[in-house]
Amino acid sequence: MPMKVKQLRNRADEDARMIHMSMQMGNEPPISLRRDLEHLMLLIGELYKKNPFNLELALEYWCPSEPLQTTTLLGSYLGVAHQRPPQRQVVLSKFVRQMGDLLPPTIYIPYLKMLQGLASGPQCAHYCFSLLKVNGGGHVENIQGAGGSPVSWEHFFHSLMLYHEHLRKDLPSADSVQYRHLPSRGITQKEQDGLIAFLQLTSTIITWSENARLALCEHPQWTPVVVILGLLQCSIPPVLKAELLKTLAAFGKSPEIAASLWQSLEYTQILQTVRIPSQRQAIGIEVELNEIESRCEEYPLTRAFCQLISTLVESSFPSNLGAGLRPPGFDPYLQFLRDSVFLRFRTRAYRRAAEKWEVAEVVLEVFYKLLRDYEPQLEDFVDQFVELQGEEIIAYKPPGFSLMYHLLNESPMLELALSLLEEGVKQLDTYAPFPGKKHLEKAVQHCLALLNLTLQKENLFMDLLRESQLALIVSPLEQLLQGINPRTKKADNVVNIARYLYHGNTNPELAFESAKILCCISCNTNIQIKLVGDFTHDQSVSQKLMAGFVECLDSEDTEEFIRLEEGSELEKKLAGIRHETRIHILNLLITSLERNPPSLALYLLGFELKKPVSTTNLQDPGVLGCPRTCLHAILNILEKGTDGRTGPVAVRESPQLAELCYQVIYQLCACSDTSGPTMRYLRTSQDFLFSQLQHLPFSNKEYEISMLNQMSWLMKTASIELRVTSLNRQRSHTQRLLHLLLDDMPVKPYSDGEGGVEDENRSVSGFLHFDTATKVRRKILSILDSIDFSQEIPEPLQLDFFDRTQIEQVIANCEHKNLRGQTVCNVKLLHRVLVAEVNALQGMAAIGQRPLLMEEISTILQYVVGRNKLLQCLHAKRHVLESWRQLVEIILTACPQDLIQAEDRQLIIRDILQDVHDKILDDEAAQELMPVVAGAVFTLTAHLSQAVRTEQKHPLALGPGEAHYAFTLDSCFTSPPPAENPAVGFASIGDSSLHIILKKLLDFILKTGGGFQRVRTHLYGSLLYYLQIAQRPDEPDTLEAAKKTMWERLTAPEDAFSKLQRENIAIIESYGAALMEVVCRDACDGHEIGRMLALALLDRIVSVDRQQQWLLYLSNSGYLKVLVDSLVEDDLTLQSLLTPQPPLLKALYTYESKMAFLTRVAKIQQGALELLRSGVIVRLAQCQVYDMRPEVDPQGVFGMRDPPVFIPTPVDRYRQILLPALRLCQVILTSSMAQHLQAAGQVLQFLISHSDTIQAILRCQDVSAGSLLELALLTGIISKAALPGILSELDVDVNEGSLMELQGHIGRFQRQCLGLLSRFGGSDRLRQFKFQDDNVEGDRVSKKDEIELAMQQICANVMEYCQSLMLQSSPTFQHAVCLFTPSLSETVNRDGPRQDTQAPVVPYWRLPGLGIIVYLLKQSASDFFSYYDSHRRSVNKLQNVEQLPPDEIKELCQSVMPAGVDKISTAQKYVLARRRLVKLINNRAKLLSLCSFIIETCLFILWRHLEYYLLHCTPTDSQDSLFASRTLFKSRRLQDSLASEANLDFRSGLTIVSQHDIDQLQADAINTFGESLQKKLLDIEGLYSKVRSRYSFIQALVRRIRGLLRISRN
Repeated sequence: MPMKVKQLRNRADEDARMIHMSMQMGNEPPISLRRDLEHLMLLIGELYKKNPFNLELALEYWCPSEPLQTTTLLGSYLGVAHQRPPQRQVVLSKFVRQMGDLLPPTIYIPYLKMLQGLASGPQCAHYCFSLLKVNGGGHVENIQGAGGSPVSWEHFFHSLMLYHEHLRKDLPSADSVQYRHLPSRGITQKEQDGLIAFLQLTSTIITWSENARLALCEHPQWTPVVVILGLLQCSIPPVLKAELLKTLAAFGKSPEIAASLWQSLEYTQILQTVRIPSQRQAIGIEVELNEIESRCEEYPLTRAFCQLISTLVESSFPSNLGAGLRPPGFDPYLQFLRDSVFLRFRTRAYRRAAEKWEVAEVVLEVFYKLLRDYEPQLEDFVDQFVELQGEEIIAYKPPGFSLMYHLLNESPMLELALSLLEEGVKQLDTYAPFPGKKHLEKAVQHCLALLNLTLQKENLFMDLLRESQLALIVSPLEQLLQGINPRTKKADNVVNIARYLYHGNTNPELAFESAKILCCISCNTNIQIKLVGDFTHDQSVSQKLMAGFVECLDSEDTEEFIRLEEGSELEKKLAGIRHETRIHILNLLITSLERNPPSLALYLLGFELKKPVSTTNLQDPGVLGCPRTCLHAILNILEKGTDGRTGPVAVRESPQLAELCYQVIYQLCACSDTSGPTMRYLRTSQDFLFSQLQHLPFSNKEYEISMLNQMSWLMKTASIELRVTSLNRQRSHTQRLLHLLLDDMPVKPYSDGEGGVEDENRSVSGFLHFDTATKVRRKILSILDSIDFSQEIPEPLQLDFFDRTQIEQVIANCEHKNLRGQTVCNVKLLHRVLVAEVNALQGMAAIGQRPLLMEEISTILQYVVGRNKLLQCLHAKRHVLESWRQLVEIILTACPQDLIQAEDRQLIIRDILQDVHDKILDDEAAQELMPVVAGAVFTLTAHLSQAVRTEQKHPLALGPGEAHYAFTLDSCFTSPPPAENPAVGFASIGDSSLHIILKKLLDFILKTGGGFQRVRTHLYGSLLYYLQIAQRPDEPDTLEAAKKTMWERLTAPEDAFSKLQRENIAIIESYGAALMEVVCRDACDGHEIGRMLALALLDRIVSVDRQQQWLLYLSNSGYLKVLVDSLVEDDLTLQSLLTPQPPLLKALYTYESKMAFLTRVAKIQQGALELLRSGVIVRLAQCQVYDMRPEVDPQGVFGMRDPPVFIPTPVDRYRQILLPALRLCQVILTSSMAQHLQAAGQVLQFLISHSDTIQAILRCQDVSAGSLLELALLTGIISKAALPGILSELDVDVNEGSLMELQGHIGRFQRQCLGLLSRFGGSDRLRQFKFQDDNVEGDRVSKKDEIELAMQQICANVMEYCQSLMLQSSPTFQHAVCLFTPSLSETVNRDGPRQDTQAPVVPYWRLPGLGIIVYLLKQSASDFFSYYDSHRRSVNKLQNVEQLPPDEIKELCQSVMPAGVDKISTAQKYVLARRRLVKLINNRAKLLSLCSFIIETCLFILWRHLEYYLLHCTPTDSQDSLFASRTLFKSRRLQDSLASEANLDFRSGLTIVSQHDIDQLQADAINTFGESLQKKLLDIEGLYSKVRSRYSFIQALVRRIRGLLRISRN
């Protein structure tokens, strides 16, 4: 090779000599010359010029003469600096050097071109620079004399200076006209070619090597920039000027040079920016463009100028360019580029067609850079004034401002840009090559990018403009794009932009920009609707657009996360761009789906637009003419790899893309319109969910956030699918997904899931726990495992210069909501703020510390990036946990219960509960996840409780022998309880599992500490559900239980309920005061729901806490007192609740919870004492709300109300406030045995302090379920508290006056209660109430039961009261206090109907007759039998629910659930029917016990009165009657100085008993108390009292009364 080269060189030298000779002789050079060496050089130059892979292969041609110091500049074979370079490299470098020696002129230009090729690359450029520098050195012995080699910097710049000197003299005066023609002494063509070649070489070297750039620029002799600018002012051909400008552009790459270049440009007026008045003619580049270049139809100079500006704009941007000579600013340059270059580029003539697009490309590039670097600031919108030659003028605005203004108006610039886009897409649609195609594509790309930047910045720009005083009008770009295209007369601008997506394969950048614009525009709903019309009105365009979108989504190379090692920079960049395009298209679909139809997304995903969306029938592409839509493309992305082991490819390789795909599918399934068609298509054609879910959980640690979001969307979609298939009864689909998610047996991989033999076996072995070795983790649990609850928190900032608190403040100010709605910090904005802060510092010290400050800024930014990532990661974790929880909840609540066996169900819930607790109780777990977990725990515990309780109700048969499937609600009595079987614990998951769950719940509660009250609210709910497991279910009172003797009951083995309850309370107590403290604190203050649940929990615990530890703690630590005292605070809020339109009812609910808890405490004897001590009844007496009884609406008779609305009426609200107080009083009276009199005294004070209300209730003006309930409770209290004996116990200072008043109150209560008897005990119309039409339904049925019960309760209470009064005030028979007159006429004359039900029958100052008692006795006896029959029938029905006719079942269900009975399954109907029957049985049992009590009491009172009247009473018409009654009274006064005032009354009523009355009484009594009644009473005792009450009590009384009636009085 070297020999061959030598030959070529010799040949070339020879040729050069011949040419030289022929030129000397003036001949033509010979034609036969060969140019082999030239061609070789040009070839080498061309070969190495392009360096796409950055390999710098040209390094082989450079052999460094001195060893290099820096490692970066080593040659390709120089592993070690001092090694000998390889032979080949030595030879090649010698070739380069020797070819440059003694260059013949013919080879000069090819040699320069070869050097230019070999200098491309940073290291090559450096070597080339050194070569040219060395060549020029004087020490090289050169034959050519002192000038040095012609190929050297010295020679070149020397020549340039000479040309400049030479041409400067020729500068024509401004007036001369010969300027147009080049002067005679110019540069010849050959010189020009040589100069151009050397300029190009210089440009290449200084472009690649910054050192060379600075070394040349700063060289004192050469001063290249000055010389070049000088030459540019001389008259030389435009081509040369263009090259000079390009070289300047290369110099301008360094910011240091660029700054001075701007000033020099302005000074030399290459573009005339200052007009001197005396100057007639314009000079500079504008003239060249309009006069010279346009005439030649070639525009090298203009292009080079644009290139120079483009480079300078990027390197350094001068703010006050041209200050002092003109208004400062960039505007003149922008105006020239816009008006002279851009707006006219289409109308100019071009000799070379491609040049048109080259011009467009370079000028648009400048615009793009200017707009890219522009951020709208407030000061841009205020006119800035500057002083120029003594006058104030307005400064130019920043170029970005001007561009924004032009692009936000229908300016020629925007119009031209849009028509350029149209022309571009037309040209590309031809698919034919044409000159300048590359440049056209670039120009279009800049156009689209400009639109994009405008869309991004317009909101801020317009906001600032609105606030400012500038008189400018702008329109949003998205509206301008809707404008009419003047060429097509249609609004097709957006369609033209969208058509670029169709060229996504060939021009990914254009597709990317286009997708970005569409994504931006589509946020606006109105524009969406227009776009749908524009996209679809022309069939062919519509198909093509769809194909474009699909093609972009289908592009394959998004695996840029994987193949980063292979492929050139360009390929990687394109892959990234294609990926981003897909992301934008998916974002467009997502934003569009959130809008109302018609939306772009529906069109792109293949839904109907002309008909209702839900009627769409999605098909595979090609079926029934269905095109391939974006939906198919999305499914395709997610499908790849699902048939293998590794799962969907996209999830690993392009996680963000996969995440958005899953989100689109979720949105389609979640939206009511699109849900039906989409889910049908996914289920039938794709089997999408099953194939995706079997690969969960995904694992991709690198892209954790995306991975979590992918799983979230997929699980949410699965939840919808499970819900929908369950609703539509598509059992096989539901079952298949449930098996996939819940099975813990290994499934055959990717089986079709249809049940076969193996399916049966699997479900059997699923709950017989053999073969544990082959168990696998349930999928629902492994998904939970994949969520990492711990979260690394970035290190807190350590700052030296900035103030930490202020930085935190600035960070908070820079926060904004991102697309997903997460609050993150805007890093770019923060950077700008901090840099501005540093720039504002003054003084030398600040300048010295600037590098350190900048370093600290980067630390802060890194911290913020970490913090953003943390927020996003936590958001993603919450999102995925929410979705997981939703899936679990749907599986438990919405899927048919029978698809998961009861036992499996409990196991699954147990596993999930334990796992979820283990994860959240870990010390590392992030607190932000607690709320979601607590919500999940709540649902799971509720379902566990339900599952275990259901299992208790249906004890599973353990063998054919003992299959008692009869519904054994009363199994506790009839059959041995199932818990005795050792195989089964309390639940099939065993007690120990339940205990573990309880402990974890309590740990969780303690982990929340003081904060997180809402989290604890969920946990209290869970705990209540858990404790409910050990609660006995409602058992029907079958009246059988009492047959066992007391001893049998005491020695019965502990049943499962009590055992579990005992163990639960032991666990709870092991947590000690820490737990008590948390619960009690929540019960006393905080969030309302939290308070209510904490109170409910306390209620539950106190009720089962046999040791009364909690009660002790409550009273000792003062929490009980706080609760009691808070009743007075509640008083005002409760009063406000009685207005017709109340505020929120929260206060009412917390009050009810509080009272319920206090009532529970009062049920314990110790508790009642504590409550009395803390003065609860005194507090109730102080509350005024009980006195605010609202008026009742007159239509409310008999409870015939309008159907109730959600907010109860004022009367109902009042009852909700009053009844708990009455109940509390009643319970305290009942359970405070030791302190009974003290309690009764306090209750009496409560009654007296609210006596108006009490009397209003006792008057009982209207009869409804509510008012009867009030009355029942109140009479119960009065019967225990308003007794004469209580007065002696009152701890008030009793003086005569107040004593009289108290006696008056008690007397009034007594009279009113007795008056009630005549209304409810007599044959009054009220008695008819319960025999009204029996065909009432639903709610009214239970109302009727309530009313009946309340009436019997009232009668029982009044009778008890009478009995107490008699017993208390008459210790001996002789001195009986009679409450009833000796008249039985009541039973006779009252059978006729009475009209005035409102007035009491007997005026209350007159005593009722004994007749009413007898009537009540008879009535109760007959009631008893009807209730007894009803009770027996219901018990029989309950034992054979399955045999009942369907109509009856339906009727029973309707009383529990008025609407929608037909929709529920038969099994559920049976459950409801049982529930109703149990209620009915228990109601009847209560009624029976009340009737029995009333009968016993009536008999007792009847006997006492008869005995008094028939044996001890002295009639008035005998002599000593007056004396007798006086002495009776006196002795009573002495005996009981505080006797009841009522005695006066009774006496006055009794003074008129005559002998006739007594005889009449005896006669009537014999008639009334006949054989039949006696037999009835004895039957009742036989049936009922034997097991329930004092046996043979009735018998004894009947015997005595019979005896009394036989006595003949003489």
